[in-house]
Amino acid sequence: MAKVTVLIAAYNAASFIEECLDSLRAQTLKDFQAVCIDDGSTDHTLSILESYAKDDSRFEIIHLEKNQGQAHARNIGLQQAKSKYTCFLDSDDFLSPDALEKMVEMFEKNENTDCVLFQLQLCNEDKTKTEDYPQKPFTQLSGYEAFLKSLNWEIHGIYAVRTSIHQRYPYDESSLSYSDDNTTRLHYLASREVRTCEGVYYYRQHPKSVTHQVSLRRFDYLRANMSMRQQLLELNIDASVIDAYENVRWLNVVGLYMFYFQNRKSFNSEEREYGLNEIKTVWKSIETNRLTLRNRLKFGYMPLQPFWLLFRLQEEIYFGLRSIFRKEKEASEGNA
Repeated sequence: MAKVTVLIAAYNAASFIEECLDSLRAQTLKDFQAVCIDDGSTDHTLSILESYAKDDSRFEIIHLEKNQGQAHARNIGLQQAKSKYTCFLDSDDFLSPDALEKMVEMFEKNENTDCVLFQLQLCNEDKTKTEDYPQKPFTQLSGYEAFLKSLNWEIHGIYAVRTSIHQRYPYDESSLSYSDDNTTRLHYLASREVRTCEGVYYYRQHPKSVTHQVSLRRFDYLRANMSMRQQLLELNIDASVIDAYENVRWLNVVGLYMFYFQNRKSFNSEEREYGLNEIKTVWKSIETNRLTLRNRLKFGYMPLQPFWLLFRLQEEIYFGLRSIFRKEKEASEGNA
């Protein structure tokens, strides 16, 4: 049995997949299992994966005929995990040569540790610019502390976890985008201890990714939030956890209304209706008694349930005024 399983879900990743897999072959820890899932690629990603598997038995290939999204692909791969620890590696990212070794060492030195975060380096597509993820250093957190910090990503979500926890909480497939955040938070919450190691994960940022585009996929975030809330309720989690997450959900409702306000001209009438309906569905589900006073009473953030049109009027005025103030500030700075 290998010490660690690495899940690599790939869709039309021919441009970067070789660098990703080469970083695995260069690991100082040789005892790993790389489960590579081709998620219905239409380029030559599959043939590249097969060439690596032919030369190196540590690489196992799964081919899916139809593209069903990263979470589904990773879950298929997770079923094949045969190790004590599991992590993922996106097909356009790569690891420092000692990343897996440093991660396993941290687990083995601390028997109560269930999650180990990598050092996260953000880089652009051609790797000409890199920067550290803005995270305060820490030695050890409880799972609950890590969960709370993950709500606003004070700590990132690039880590390895005990396979037993991962298989108990597989990837959330409730939406094509953003639902992997739920999985990360559940893994942290289920952990006794969460630590960091010195191994580096290089995360390639793309300007055309969903989070940088004006797309209806952005509203998937609200669906993912609904799924997270339901999972927490089913787990009978302490009320303080539900309270904390309900405030995060509410801030995301307001944030997605801002996205709608700023970008609605980019959508047709059906798309605008879809976006508003997604916001309204989650707005109605918010348990306002769980919100902090600030999130209940501050103008622009008041839920105003059950009056949807009144809430919309508040948001239109709030973001309209913010837009005016921003333009005036930019004009004054331009004239300075």
